[in-house]
Amino acid sequence: MKITTKKWDTSEYLDNPEMIHEYLKAAFEEGNSELLMVAIGNVAKAKGMSEIARKTNLSRQNLYKALAPNSSPKFETIKKVVEALGCKLAVV
Repeated sequence: MKITTKKWDTSEYLDNPEMIHEYLKAAFEEGNSELLMVAIGNVAKAKGMSEIARKTNLSRQNLYKALAPNSSPKFETIKKVVEALGCKLAVV
């Protein structure tokens, strides 16, 4: 019997607002900015990169670049993406 595998895609499991909230919260609490960027990218992919691009007025290509590992997007870009995901950035 042959076993087949596929690459893990976190975005496939981010299918409800509560899951997305907890995922982003956990990534933020880790304190690792690269991990947070990956998490935001996974949520954007789960929500639909075209839709997020439309809401942020960024091209899909620029959005993928901004959310890629080892990228250094502007804070404004991250703010737009987070808001397009239906979330808010806050200091408490």
